[in-house]
Amino acid sequence: MFSSQGPSLRELAVQALSSVERGYDLLAPKFDHTPFRTPDGVLDATADALRPLGPFGRGLDVCCGTGAGMRTLAAVCQGRIAGVDFSSGMLAQAREAHPDAELVRADVRDLSFGAEFDLAVTFGALGHLLPSERPAVFAGVHRALRPGGLFAFPIGGPPPVTSVLYWALLGFDAVMRVRNAVWRPPFVMYYRTCPLGAVRDDLATAGFDVTTVPLTALGRRPDGAPRFRLVLARKPA
Repeated sequence: MFSSQGPSLRELAVQALSSVERGYDLLAPKFDHTPFRTPDGVLDATADALRPLGPFGRGLDVCCGTGAGMRTLAAVCQGRIAGVDFSSGMLAQAREAHPDAELVRADVRDLSFGAEFDLAVTFGALGHLLPSERPAVFAGVHRALRPGGLFAFPIGGPPPVTSVLYWALLGFDAVMRVRNAVWRPPFVMYYRTCPLGAVRDDLATAGFDVTTVPLTALGRRPDGAPRFRLVLARKPA
């Protein structure tokens, strides 16, 4: 699962017993060598799907982490790109990778941007938000976009109940719930708390017009459904 450059089992254990912010501060220097980093294939498929909808001006990566998603913004945005995250350790890594980007340390549940961006993206971050927190995040992204701006992110389809992956994700979420019930501070990281239907409802409540497109480059499941879809949430013009 991890390369020789990735974190040790001890380092992962320390991270898992920390808060989300502290855990990612600790993990940041080795994060890009873990399977938690969004694969390049997903980033590139997202860029390919966004190109026909652009060009875009300024771009924002919400929960940017080490800045991997900024390669997508750089591919489709003509203006300056920015990233926001609450982990100073992750932002330090992003700053090395994207020295010309604007990087802001902030809580994405209380974004203070105002109609500055044409495109916002996020990758792999929704599992770090409780369902009750999503509306505030989506409302902040809505404020950050100019009229007609787009908020886009890939979301994986649910694995079949008969698959090993289904039970692995179910088991992981169960372990995290037990951990958070008996240990403080909590570490929010769940894989089954952001189904597409619920996410669409929260986006619509925030004022977005929501559609999706299949990311066919990432393959299909045995039943023919796409493995990933790109959520396209448009702020009305």
